[in-house]
Amino acid sequence: MKIKLTTIVFIVSAFCAAAQNISKVWVSDNGNGTYKNPVIDADYSDPDAVRVGDDYYMISSSFNHAPGLPILHSKDLVNWSLIGHGLKTQLPVEHFSKVQHGGGVWAPSIRYHNNEFYIYYPDPDFGIYLTKAKNITGPWTEPVMIEAGKGLIDPCPLWDNDGKVYLVHAYAGSRAGLKSIIVVKELNAAGTKVISDAVMVYDGHELDATIEGPKFYKRNSYYYIFAPAGGVSTGWQTILRSKNVYGPYERKVVLDQGSTTINGPHQGAWVDTKTGEHWFLHFQDKDAYGRVVHLQPMKWINDWPVIGEDKDGDGKCEPVMLYKKPNVGKTYPIKTVADSDEFNSSKLGFQWQWQANPKEGWAFPTASGSLRLFSAYQPDSINNIWNTPNILGQKTPADEFTATVKFSFKPKFENEKFGLVMLGSDYAYIAVEKKDDAINIICNENIKADKNSKEKEIGSFAVKGNTFYLRIQVEKGGVCRYSFSDNGEKFTTIEKTFVAKPGRWVGAKLGLFCLRNNVTNDAGYADVDWFRIEPLK
Repeated sequence: MKIKLTTIVFIVSAFCAAAQNISKVWVSDNGNGTYKNPVIDADYSDPDAVRVGDDYYMISSSFNHAPGLPILHSKDLVNWSLIGHGLKTQLPVEHFSKVQHGGGVWAPSIRYHNNEFYIYYPDPDFGIYLTKAKNITGPWTEPVMIEAGKGLIDPCPLWDNDGKVYLVHAYAGSRAGLKSIIVVKELNAAGTKVISDAVMVYDGHELDATIEGPKFYKRNSYYYIFAPAGGVSTGWQTILRSKNVYGPYERKVVLDQGSTTINGPHQGAWVDTKTGEHWFLHFQDKDAYGRVVHLQPMKWINDWPVIGEDKDGDGKCEPVMLYKKPNVGKTYPIKTVADSDEFNSSKLGFQWQWQANPKEGWAFPTASGSLRLFSAYQPDSINNIWNTPNILGQKTPADEFTATVKFSFKPKFENEKFGLVMLGSDYAYIAVEKKDDAINIICNENIKADKNSKEKEIGSFAVKGNTFYLRIQVEKGGVCRYSFSDNGEKFTTIEKTFVAKPGRWVGAKLGLFCLRNNVTNDAGYADVDWFRIEPLK
């Protein structure tokens, strides 16, 4: 049989394209029937998931970033891809046109009911919202507030056998003035409005301080509330069960750190497979790297969930680091959440988010295979990058990696600059800037940026030309080294290192920015050729 050369070229091209979409710095699937945790080594905190047929869909909190409510897809619970967002912009739109660190979308839940996807999400400053879609990729309905109020967090619905609909949620002490309790409320039949007062079904002050993130299930006539307690980085998984929706509930701790390095383990979702297996997704707080996603085996014994491995036989388990992949009846190819971007698409990659609701004009894909970022006006009232809305950022993809951006810089005015930043409550960036009719590479850091500190210059170099490469090399512990090049081969390294810090409830983010300090309708710009995540060089 003869195969045409064009067919071979097509197959090779398709293979190369698929390979490019697999992360070069973290892959959970070991390729031998096992996986290693985390299944996603990136900041997808407060995960909730649902199975629909052969497909698994997972969502996470997104706080102040837009688009919000990231939606991920998997066929086997190990290989995940990011396929969209539930929120294009955050409500109220004007409020979130400014950076609102720690606000916005907290822990959401996703369910599939009556051939529709339901996402309930809390904004701790406004209330609990619902958005729906017939298709997981949208369109998603305009969010409706099912209950207004400060500090109402972590909602999860349950459709009962008798047609009644319930909602479980917790309280944020910072807004509500109370915490460590779980309540249940009744919703209307459509699930769009709370129609009853709260019934406290569990008070965790004595045994489960800061209990939160409840997920509501029903199995074998028992109502179950899966809820983490004890703090994000120091806590455990508590299970509550009752034959009555309003309790009283029995309590059992089923998972904690034990002898492992997986602190927390916090929040999560129970899912099953068509083959009858049970699994649990949760997150681990890794400080500057954010809250990464783990997958634990799960089984039921005496109508209690057993999550992870019980190595000492005391009935309480600890997380696994390496385990056999879920049996979903088939074997699926390796996939990872996107990190690198060649900017050859007419749309931004789903991994990119702004620090606030975006304005048209901040960034444009182009037909030439680049992303154009026009310099955006930064008024004096915004005194540092921490409060700048037009930071185009993405999550860190592993403990160690190299991030490099290639671009052309075409400024028109003094003080226009384009840069690459590692952004958290402390930040540091490397940028190219027009100053005194010259082009300079600058490296600035800001310690305690969240306390309105000012930037300090830690390096400056005169350069020529308009095409440059900026690079951040990240070592374990979040240690960052900054460098630049004008040819992509020889890089000049900034002597001083920087240690990444998390933001408010989020990990540090890699970000691109293009800024100016003058008012004009004809700004300069940077054309970003590509952004690549590679192994530590």
